[in-house]
Amino acid sequence: MVQLHKRFTDSQVKAMMERYLSKEIERGHTQEVLGIGKRRFFALVNAYRQNPHELSVQYQRRSRTRTFAQAVENNILRELQIEKHMIENPDIRVRQHYDYSYVRDLLRETHHQQVPLSSIINRAKKHGFRESWNHRILVKP
Repeated sequence: MVQLHKRFTDSQVKAMMERYLSKEIERGHTQEVLGIGKRRFFALVNAYRQNPHELSVQYQRRSRTRTFAQAVENNILRELQIEKHMIENPDIRVRQHYDYSYVRDLLRETHHQQVPLSSIINRAKKHGFRESWNHRILVKP
């Protein structure tokens, strides 16, 4: 179900509340049109009764989503850079070209930071680590 603020403007919701309170339309019909349940409907009715001019279904997030603290971002990039240097160094024998799980484990054990594997992969793509690596796989002689 799509959220109320994405389907209706504040003025449309206010008009529906006004029509409901003046008994032009029934509660069930109003709920159906708005696509909300009884509890949410009566919360809107109460908010409208308290201050009709201030009723708003729009909202601002309190904090940014899908972000990490700058220290976590820096540690991810630092560990990716270290891995890149190891992979590109011909003196170091490498069996696999890269292991994102290893970076995740390093962040957890060394820096005590929990980072999803997908976030590490996304940072590697975003900052160009994947494209610049020499994708060689060395096997034991």
